[in-house]
Amino acid sequence: MITTQIVPTILTNSPDQYKALITKFQPFAKRVQVDIADGTFAPAITIPVNNVWWPQGWEIDLHMMVVRPTEHLPIILQLKPSLCIFHAETGEDLLPLFDQLHAANIKAGVALMKPTYPGSVRQFIEKADHVLVFAGEIGKQGSQADMLQTEKIQLIKDINPNVEVGWDGGANLKTVRAITHAGADVIDVGSAITNADDPKAMFDALTADLDKRGVIL
Repeated sequence: MITTQIVPTILTNSPDQYKALITKFQPFAKRVQVDIADGTFAPAITIPVNNVWWPQGWEIDLHMMVVRPTEHLPIILQLKPSLCIFHAETGEDLLPLFDQLHAANIKAGVALMKPTYPGSVRQFIEKADHVLVFAGEIGKQGSQADMLQTEKIQLIKDINPNVEVGWDGGANLKTVRAITHAGADVIDVGSAITNADDPKAMFDALTADLDKRGVIL
């Protein structure tokens, strides 16, 4: 049986919409990714990380699309999400940040943009708990998935067989099956759930589709 998780994502610059999405996801979601963008690394500007909150019992993944991870680390350590993901392309050495996250019992993740070859950031993958394959347009929901990025999944697991591999970008009913069978452990889903008339029904449909065989044309 497939054990891949569907994880709804939140990307917004509005505290009111953030609260509305929390309310929308609360009946069915246990793990949610919150996207934080600084307007420089990604063109979007979201709510700041110090405005992030979540219901008791939720497992939160923070996806930090920021130029200077070190500037945000003190707040992240106070928030204590389950997982914090920084981008390999920031230019900062993420290894000391991973140490500080681990010391606070927060899992450390690294995200790879489309041009980034896993072997070029081996040192981060070896120490990470989670590697996020980014296959859409950064800072946006509803983009098309670059399915060629699935080739990275096995390359990542060859470097670190125990790492959790996530996928972000263009995940919907037409793509989740192929992403799952390529080996992804987590599939982050934005607009397909957020914009659905019935978000819970869409979440359930996506989850059910993971176990199906064959390819949707």
